[in-house]
Amino acid sequence: MAAPTRPEFTELVARFGRELYVFLWRMLSNEQDAEDCLQEAFLRAYRAYPRMQGEVNFRAWLYRIAGNTARTQLKRRLRRDGRETDLPDEESAASHRSGPADDGLELRERLVAVRAAVRGLPFKQQQSLILRKYQGLSYAEIGAALDCSSESARANVYQALRRLRSELAVERQE
Repeated sequence: MAAPTRPEFTELVARFGRELYVFLWRMLSNEQDAEDCLQEAFLRAYRAYPRMQGEVNFRAWLYRIAGNTARTQLKRRLRRDGRETDLPDEESAASHRSGPADDGLELRERLVAVRAAVRGLPFKQQQSLILRKYQGLSYAEIGAALDCSSESARANVYQALRRLRSELAVERQE
């Protein structure tokens, strides 16, 4: 039986580029930072690609690299700004749309609260939650991307959801 052939690196870029960008945008809440991190992630992956051996889950491998670049970018941003990051442009644009004052205001405020709560999660829980709920990765893929077991990935998602439900319930009561 012949060994499986590896895809060309350009095929990986074409297949996973968009979903990795969306993941990075969700992690960083900034289009330019997401684009920069995507380029950096693909550059790192390209350099490591020739050394890959055996059967590899390329999707999880690329998510691991992208997650690491996002973490580095967030650390840089905190050092540079010394404060919390801004919300994505999408929200500020949404808050300036015309229409009745109450129409969607509560929903936008809720979205802001949810995003802030997600940003307040420990990085591994935040990353696990986004990978599972928004990117649609399996627990096994999340585990591979985060270099942990699928059980640990499941626990991270569970803890993130539990913490968000608790925090958002308290906020709603106030």
